[in-house]
Amino acid sequence: MIQRFQDFLSGITVCYKFIQRIKNAEMTEFGLKGTHVACMFYLNHTPEGLTSAQLCSLCAEDKASISRTVAYLRQRGYIEAGSGRAYRTPLRLTESGEEIARQMDPIIEEWVSIGGVGMTDEQRASFYDTLSLIADNLRKELEK
Repeated sequence: MIQRFQDFLSGITVCYKFIQRIKNAEMTEFGLKGTHVACMFYLNHTPEGLTSAQLCSLCAEDKASISRTVAYLRQRGYIEAGSGRAYRTPLRLTESGEEIARQMDPIIEEWVSIGGVGMTDEQRASFYDTLSLIADNLRKELEK
């Protein structure tokens, strides 16, 4: 059990650190950081928009971090908000935000492909199913 925990922790931590380094290195030219990238990615793939609360959940970030990110992206003109209460108002990409997001997608696809080199489609599907199950189990336990 201890070895399994060490393997899990090491694997997840190393992957997370590489993901952070990749996001920072690849997105510097856009003036974006990791949380900015995640928010813009989710907004780009959700045309009806997302609230800050939804972004918190999807990006696994706290309210303060998402609030800072939203403020930064609004200031840069990449996102806009509808009317209503700030935290519950749907956010959407602007035209310039969509343009940046379109440029981000091929970079993301390339790194996902690199990360999966050597995996079969079956292994990939199994990996993502297993990772989702672990995340859901941990989330449910923490919500108790």
